[in-house]
Amino acid sequence: MYNTELPSRAALPSATKLLRSTAIAFLVAAALLVTTVLPAEYGIDPTGWGRILGLTQMGEIKVAIATEAVVDKDAPASSTSPQLPQTSTSSKAPAVMQSNTAPEAAPATQQHTMTVQLKPGQGAEIKLTMNKGAQARYEWAASGGPVNYDTHGDPVNAPKGFYHGYGKGRGAEGDSGTLQAAFDGAHGWFWRNRSKSEITITLKTRGDYEQIKRVL
Repeated sequence: MYNTELPSRAALPSATKLLRSTAIAFLVAAALLVTTVLPAEYGIDPTGWGRILGLTQMGEIKVAIATEAVVDKDAPASSTSPQLPQTSTSSKAPAVMQSNTAPEAAPATQQHTMTVQLKPGQGAEIKLTMNKGAQARYEWAASGGPVNYDTHGDPVNAPKGFYHGYGKGRGAEGDSGTLQAAFDGAHGWFWRNRSKSEITITLKTRGDYEQIKRVL
């Protein structure tokens, strides 16, 4: 048997100190929830700090993508999207996708022009199927007003909550650059019309991708 001296009552923290420590921990957790977690995950920013830190925009895009994915999944099989990609009129470009549900496979190096129309509050997403390291030059422009956009990629069998961004913005009228795939999968653009008028997005792509498809 070992004799262990029990701590004296004076050495133990008082109930007041325990309550104070618990209250401080609760306040810190609540502050992190309000200023960081809610803006970044759900786009809810009651304090305004989330928008200053750039977290609210990310949360709004996440919520928009998740909402539109659920709506698209639950839509009846017989329904069709009101807006279809338009065929490029340029004689130098190959034929553009004619259907949202039946993408056309094409050679590795190719060129397309796609056009989508967004009503107020509507979103749209176009993706390129690319292998890791493949590159595609792109240029898109918004006619009729600015839009919010998010350029991102999704790997095959992406885990829940996965997000890989290449760039995003709010109130933009266009963007251009080179999209290099970070992994095998789908890579592209999501746009949202937050204005009160109809907006037309024209996307031009050229590069090493397998197919192009409007997924939303």
